[in-house]
Order: sequence, then C-alpha cells, then structure tokens
Amino acid sequence: MKKVNIKETKEVIHELYNSLMDRPQKPSGLLDITDVLLQVYKKLDTVRYPEYLINKLVNYIYSVGFDQKIRFMGRDGELLRKLADESNKAGLNSRYRADYSAKSQFYNLLEEIPRR
Repeated sequence: MKKVNIKETKEVIHELYNSLMDRPQKPSGLLDITDVLLQVYKKLDTVRYPEYLINKLVNYIYSVGFDQKIRFMGRDGELLRKLADESNKAGLNSRYRADYSAKSQFYNLLEEIPRR
C-alpha cells in the first residue's frame, strides 16, 4: 500500500476548507462538509491508516454534495480530485455499502457532533 503524504493532504484540506467558507451562500450541507473537513484535518496525524480516513472524507463530500446540489467547480474541483487521488491509496479496502452521508462516522463517541 502506498503511503499518504500527510503534510500535502492537510494543505489541500486547509485550502478546500477556506475556499468553501469564502462562499457567499452556505447551505447546511456545505457547513456539514466544512465541519468534516476540519475534523479530518485534526485527526489525520493520529490515525493509523490515513488513506481510509481520506477515502471516507471524499465519499462523504461527493455524497452530500450530490444530495444537496453543491457544485465543486474550478479550484474546489481540483482540490477535491487531489483528495480523491490520495483516497485511491486505500485500494479495495474502502467501505463497502456504507452510509457515506453519515457525519457521525468522523467523530468518536465522546466528541460532540456539530448540528447545522
């Protein structure tokens, strides 16, 4: 399995987060995506298999984005594709038939999940 470049991935997550927060309209789905981006950014250094976490993140963003009709054009689309490329390092061990739209998958039992 190929290793994930954590520093570069965190930079991509940071840039995508800032870009999404700069949008004039922030529907609840977009705010949920930014909450999850922040959570993954914080956990990326400490998880055992970061490629699985990135895979869950990308699937979540695509799922919520499709459901909420959030478009990722221009630079946002490029950043999302970079994350998708990193998530491919998870190989065939990604989640099968999972609920990709569940925000709770990124939080531990003792962590508070932001409700928007």
